[in-house]
Amino acid sequence: MYLSIIIPAYNEEKRIAASLDKIHAYFEGRNVKYEVILVDDGSVDGTVKVSRKSLLEAEGKLRILSNAKNRGKGFSVRTGILSSKGEYVLFSDADLSTPIAEFDTLLDVMAQGYDLVMASRSVKGSKLKVPQPWYRQTMGRIFNVFVKALFFSEYNDTQCGFKLIKGEAAREIALEMKIDGFCFDVEMVYLAQKKGYRIKETGVVWENSPESKVTVLNSSLNMFMDLFRIKKCHG
Repeated sequence: MYLSIIIPAYNEEKRIAASLDKIHAYFEGRNVKYEVILVDDGSVDGTVKVSRKSLLEAEGKLRILSNAKNRGKGFSVRTGILSSKGEYVLFSDADLSTPIAEFDTLLDVMAQGYDLVMASRSVKGSKLKVPQPWYRQTMGRIFNVFVKALFFSEYNDTQCGFKLIKGEAAREIALEMKIDGFCFDVEMVYLAQKKGYRIKETGVVWENSPESKVTVLNSSLNMFMDLFRIKKCHG
């Protein structure tokens, strides 16, 4: 298996069909063996039903894993990675805010000798077609100040939902990940750094989705608390 694409999904029946179709169309005709692992995080809508109607399902390229209840994005990504078989593992948000075509951007960077390449909205080369509302941008900047102070100063956007990791590294890191919520990205990058993996941040095309699952108050508080949990768990 060349590539495993991990997609966490919670109540995504309105967006998931289009995303799966875009992934199928992008890889159609390529001589690449790949799998899409959709991790349904206890959805109460038709996410799974809609996904099973996709061309990926019909061609045997889609695997659906279901959490018995809503466990969080981090838990779902970790579950998907540990079930993956690919030489490379790509994690993507269900809405494809970062277009699937940016896979090649990350792959080109990885070919330069990196083990983890993360898409970024905050470095040279990034193109924000539809930016986030000002209050989300402000929340992100404040969060990043804490990330830089507690963990690493060289990265500007750990939270962009599009990362490519070498498969063996991804599965090794996932075994130690403990954060179930949105802050799992920081934990993943921090563990990769501690293990000596080479990491690179690169600019991508990105478009804000108005149906983001990140709430300004509750999600923000939990994410800040999780930063200190990461520090406590991993030193």
